[in-house]
Amino acid sequence: MPENPNIVVRAGAAERLSRMIQLPTVSAELETRGLTDFDAFIDLIGELYPLTVATLEHEKLHDLGHLYRWRSNNPTAQPVILMAHYDVVPVDESDDWTYPPFAGQIANGNVYGRGTLDDKGPLLVILEAVENLLAAGFTPARDVYLSFGGNEESFGSAAVEIAAELQRRNIVPWLVIDEGGAVVVDPLPIVKGQSAMVGVGEKGLVTVKLTARGDGGHASFPPALTAVGRVSRAVNRLTPSTFSARSPKAISRMLSTFANRVSGPPSFVLKALAALPPVTARVFAKLGGEPAAMVRTTVAPTMLSGGTADNVLPSQASATVNLRIALGETVASTVKRLHKRINDPLISIEVVSGSEPSPESSADNEQFAAIAAAVGVSHPDAIAVPYIVFAATDSRHFHTFSPATYRFAPLLMSSAQRATIHGVDEFVEIAELERGEQFHRALIAGLPAGR
Repeated sequence: MPENPNIVVRAGAAERLSRMIQLPTVSAELETRGLTDFDAFIDLIGELYPLTVATLEHEKLHDLGHLYRWRSNNPTAQPVILMAHYDVVPVDESDDWTYPPFAGQIANGNVYGRGTLDDKGPLLVILEAVENLLAAGFTPARDVYLSFGGNEESFGSAAVEIAAELQRRNIVPWLVIDEGGAVVVDPLPIVKGQSAMVGVGEKGLVTVKLTARGDGGHASFPPALTAVGRVSRAVNRLTPSTFSARSPKAISRMLSTFANRVSGPPSFVLKALAALPPVTARVFAKLGGEPAAMVRTTVAPTMLSGGTADNVLPSQASATVNLRIALGETVASTVKRLHKRINDPLISIEVVSGSEPSPESSADNEQFAAIAAAVGVSHPDAIAVPYIVFAATDSRHFHTFSPATYRFAPLLMSSAQRATIHGVDEFVEIAELERGEQFHRALIAGLPAGR
């Protein structure tokens, strides 16, 4: 890997992130908020990163989709795409935040606010690295694209358009990196230390609406099973065991990597699990939580509706269910399983939205090695480990034509900190912003020349 160019790293990353956080780019509230804050965010990039905006070619491919191209001296080489999104999820006004969620408060060595981890912090460290490299007069070995979407949290039509445009231009990226994994501490009870969890695949996503109809009327003489009761029964049948557990190849690779880090009985257990995927699937399913989510489709009822008054039987009731589809399954097979498990012909199942699980990208190629080498610069105590991302990312629109698509935010996050994503008191450590910049700087500077 080539040495990093000698550069002067700009101070003030925390202050720049603070200003980004102060723009409430809530894509779920776009109809009421409008585009003002989203447009202001792109203008802010121009103010905070003048060399980047002056040097890179900028295209607006959607109201909320922006693509920046950093040209190399090798235009025929496959490019690298660094992705991030600048929209955030809404804030529940009843939640008790230590600091206002859109204040971008800097305190205790941290930056607080909605989006610091998801995903403005990871977006910022990309821009920090590019700006610092440009200031040093650096030119990458192959073109580098920055793909920024403003509605990832609401399906990601901006990323869809960017990906479609790249396909129209017959651009096949050498490497795509989006959010997803992070640097974690003690990833398993028997595995201690830091691990950079690099998503080599991600689960699919489908949202369905379960609907039941019934006879309306007065609540004083209800039937044996009302529409509300029927929907409730259907939801109650969708237990965690609705879908069988299966262990994808990435999990075996993850366990093998961990096995090389420990010794004694833990190493033996990890190697045995890596060699026996069906056993791994059963063990992870019993562990529950994140391990279980790696090996099976998860079911999460998220909304219930029905009725107009407390003394009136509703003629219709519905439930919205969000499922994250395990690798190896499909949207169609998932819906078929729901029908079988609910086992009620009077429950209709409507697919509201959905996307298929991704294929697995290799952990034995130059691209993964480049990520691992950059991790060695930014987080020298961590090892790069392949795994499966549970959540949906904008990169799912790229993996159909880019076989080397990975999901990794180069920030160390504790388990408590990860719980603040989409939650209360989201924050990022200022020191991690510095390490995130080091990761992207090392990655870009170390790109191999294309052929």
